[in-house]
Amino acid sequence: MKSIFPLYFTDDGIKEQIGWLKVVFGMLFATDISLIAYLFTKISTLSMLQIIIVLLGLTLVTSAIIYVNKKAMNKIDSLEEL
Repeated sequence: MKSIFPLYFTDDGIKEQIGWLKVVFGMLFATDISLIAYLFTKISTLSMLQIIIVLLGLTLVTSAIIYVNKKAMNKIDSLEEL
């Protein structure tokens, strides 16, 4: 039976996945830095609810960064095993 994803488990396929994870990681990292900068520049004018929302967003984005990083590291480890 022919696989739907022929490159998924090959060296090139894993390298492609790592490349896309790097893009996602970079976008999340830029978002995280932007939220931190926004919080520090507007802290005196934000309401408590807005501060909580920004902190919640920071928590979610940082969690996503950690998840993407772990996923990329697992892909790199699987590439080394091939």
